[in-house]
Amino acid sequence: MSSTVASLRARITLSPRTLGVALGDLLLISLFIVLGELQHGYDLVADAPRVVGTALPFFAGWALVSVLVGAYTPIVHRSVGTAVGRTALAWLGAVYVGQVLRATSIFPGGFAIPFVLVSLGVGLALLVPWRAAVAYVSSRA
Repeated sequence: MSSTVASLRARITLSPRTLGVALGDLLLISLFIVLGELQHGYDLVADAPRVVGTALPFFAGWALVSVLVGAYTPIVHRSVGTAVGRTALAWLGAVYVGQVLRATSIFPGGFAIPFVLVSLGVGLALLVPWRAAVAYVSSRA
């Protein structure tokens, strides 16, 4: 158990900056979900369980893969290239995990190649510039 904790500590730096970046990540993933649900005509309040059901697989995927690729380590805050690479890798993995979860009976939506492509494109367009900006500003501080 202690080796698992040590491994996680090596992949996540617990700091106010990490918390802020993680909240920004979750906000942008939420924006991706909300925009998609609105585009498909869902009412965010009336269809709240569906919206949550759509979001959870992507949150789970991000939580798992971002930690595995080290998206919350100090180097990601200091290097724009590393931030871009690890963010892109984390989102690719998160979309894969999210789509696999959506293919189960637990979550709504199923698996659809067009949605995989849209998820990849929109998520990368939101997350990569954000993470690049954080790394750029942090590296100048």
